[in-house]
Amino acid sequence: MPAPERDFPPVLTAAMAADLLQVHVESLRRMVREGRVPCHRFPGGRELRFLRDELLAWLAALPGDSQSLVDDWVTGR
Repeated sequence: MPAPERDFPPVLTAAMAADLLQVHVESLRRMVREGRVPCHRFPGGRELRFLRDELLAWLAALPGDSQSLVDDWVTGR
């Protein structure tokens, strides 16, 4: 599996963030509306942006086996 640091830029669109997290973009938008995922909005706009490292840290902090998934991404396994 590719390492996100090499394959994803530091600032992600919703589609890119969904790809990184391996979820459907609408699922990601729902998680944003529910306040479950770190996200940034442009002032006065509807555009969403995500910070790659912030998403990976959020994923690593989730309970369960998410850390092994992050480790696999980082090491390229």
